[in-house]
Amino acid sequence: MENRSPEESINLFHCLNELNDRSLEQEVQTYLSRTGASRLSGVKLSAAQWSALVFVLLNSEEDLDEFKLSKYERSEKCLLRLMPVIKASRKANLSSCGITQKGCAALISALRSNPSHLTELNLSYNRPGDSGVKLLSTLLKDPHCKLEKLQLLNCSIGEEGCAALISALRSNPSHLRELNLNNNKPGDSGMKLLSALLEDPHSGFLCGLSDGVPMLLIRFFWEKSFFFFTLCRLSYCSIGEKDCSALISGLRSNPSHLRELNLSCNKLGNSGVKPLSALLEDPHCKLQKLQLVCSDFSSTSNPSHLRELNLSCNKPGDSGVKLLSALQEDPRCKLQKLQ
Repeated sequence: MENRSPEESINLFHCLNELNDRSLEQEVQTYLSRTGASRLSGVKLSAAQWSALVFVLLNSEEDLDEFKLSKYERSEKCLLRLMPVIKASRKANLSSCGITQKGCAALISALRSNPSHLTELNLSYNRPGDSGVKLLSTLLKDPHCKLEKLQLLNCSIGEEGCAALISALRSNPSHLRELNLNNNKPGDSGMKLLSALLEDPHSGFLCGLSDGVPMLLIRFFWEKSFFFFTLCRLSYCSIGEKDCSALISGLRSNPSHLRELNLSCNKLGNSGVKPLSALLEDPHCKLQKLQLVCSDFSSTSNPSHLRELNLSCNKPGDSGVKLLSALQEDPRCKLQKLQ
């Protein structure tokens, strides 16, 4: 019985349940009533007990709304045993559970059989690597996939995995709203692909650097058959003058929808801020909130649409301060908050 699949074990439990034998269900409820981060930590369940656990969770509306694997046990074994619950869930948080390519393959296989329920998936701080992410990309290409939010922070994703993800997003990007690939290593080729996406007028992609390593944070929404993004957060991303120029070049291709941009704690310098100023001067730019805390430059431009401007910990000098004062006195200026 230990080698039965989760589905076979569930069928076995249903048979016991029809015979009014609820002893297994009662045993499982005892484990679920335990307090602590991982309720099954240190517990060795039989296959029958696992099937009873799955049965209980499948009948729990709360767990199906947002399933969190770490509540039970941070292990790939637990992932495989509770796969039927994940398949039926709307949100699945599998962060920091030691999931490798093997677990990722099993997960994608299960989700592809019934992908319509899951809208959010968090696989951050696991080890799927490029091979696991390639399998995940096949799920994203599935027209029945309804994933809207995908978290893949620190998942050992390299150039191949990044390329596979971008290919999938290009083929079927209509459902995904948010993708976080922070602290991965797409490399130069991945960065080029990201830049191409950034410049695509039909897409809403934004990219940056984390500790000198390319990363990706995608946030976009569907509007009138096109993709547009409104939020771009790139603080503490080691973005230099050259990277800023490339970023602004992409943003200028479709600047009218961007409302918030955070480039704080980077190394933009004056030359990096110049293309940003050009973006702000664009009559199609509707940027309302700009954060440039500790971004190592001396002065700024005259953005008529801005509502909030944060220039803390910079060195604008006397001339820069005079320009800011003049900006606030300009009747065309919409600035409401200046730091």
